[in-house]
Amino acid sequence: MTRHRFEAYLDKVFGFSDLVSALPEGRQFPQHPWKKVFDAVFLGAAMQIPSLLQIEAECHHGALAKRIGPLSDDTLGYSLERQSTEPVFALGCEIARRLKRNGVLRSAWSRGLVVGAVDGIEICSSFARCCDACMEREVQHKVNGEMQTDIQYYHRIVVVVLVSTDFPIPLGVRFQKNGETEVSCALALLQDLVGQLGRRFLDVLVGDALYLQAPFVKEVERLGLVWAFTLKENQPELLREAERLTQQSPAGVHAELGQEIRYWHLPDVDWPVADRQVRIVKTVRIEHQHRVTVSEVDAHRIKSKTAVTQQSTNFYATNFELGSISPLFIHQFSRSRWRIDTEVFQTITTDCQPQTPRGPPNYGPSGTDHDSVSGLYLVTGLLPPPSPQSCPPKMPDLS
Repeated sequence: MTRHRFEAYLDKVFGFSDLVSALPEGRQFPQHPWKKVFDAVFLGAAMQIPSLLQIEAECHHGALAKRIGPLSDDTLGYSLERQSTEPVFALGCEIARRLKRNGVLRSAWSRGLVVGAVDGIEICSSFARCCDACMEREVQHKVNGEMQTDIQYYHRIVVVVLVSTDFPIPLGVRFQKNGETEVSCALALLQDLVGQLGRRFLDVLVGDALYLQAPFVKEVERLGLVWAFTLKENQPELLREAERLTQQSPAGVHAELGQEIRYWHLPDVDWPVADRQVRIVKTVRIEHQHRVTVSEVDAHRIKSKTAVTQQSTNFYATNFELGSISPLFIHQFSRSRWRIDTEVFQTITTDCQPQTPRGPPNYGPSGTDHDSVSGLYLVTGLLPPPSPQSCPPKMPDLS
């Protein structure tokens, strides 16, 4: 898809140019309007250009030369540093609302429910401080063959992504602050999202075992969200009780091509730490695979396939009311959270190559760090891919 058709699609479906034009200007005497800077970084993100220097090159003599014109990386960095991040975050939420209104978020397997996954990842680390908002930790590493303890600076982000859709759609991103835990960072992001999107936008929130904590679960329910988190050793009493109650035969067996899933359903299990009852689903997944083995016979290498069986056990805790729905549904939408690792984080760390902007990130009135560059990448991730078509050599496929 060419850039012209891509932008025409955005204007037709979202009225994107009008939304961008409504963003406030953060500078007092700008030489280049904010919309021009936004368009340069946004289109650069859509083309997966990893740095402001490369966006500058594209603006001078590349794919953005006619669309944007000459624009230096100093201008981009200066503008982003002084731009309020809340309007960019609000723009992403407005696009998400329109996506839901247009039916893009509907999914048959999730029974019409909008499922979001929350998770965190470390995006960069260095022994040189890059900004005042860097997190710090002491690490031991070898220097000239000897162990040495130094302070390492790093950044972590927490992301909420829709995983019930045909392709994962990022909803929000927040930088974790120094001294802040991933769980508290995730809660702050969820509060911002509910404030922008309303309580009825997300139906179910899924996450790994780190988020199965009584205070976090209580706050998530206060936001009006149904939740399902993996149960592991961080809740030892609840795990022991679930293991004790699932020693009998499974409640059901579901056979699929190449695998078999056995499941147990415990509708009311006591969670002493939270002083409440929760629903537990245990699944044992047995996969039948063929692995290639290589052996040597008379100096010749012979390949052969060997049938192997791989078994994995998972426990899920939730407050989801099943009604007449099979307990396997909890297993299904709980496992969908892996898309945030295999697709979203993989794209962030390999393709986007996140860069720290010049100067410290801008913490808004709510204490939330929606970094400007990450915000524009987020808005790009919200856009559904149009039908892929051939692209000119200088314009990567935007889908």
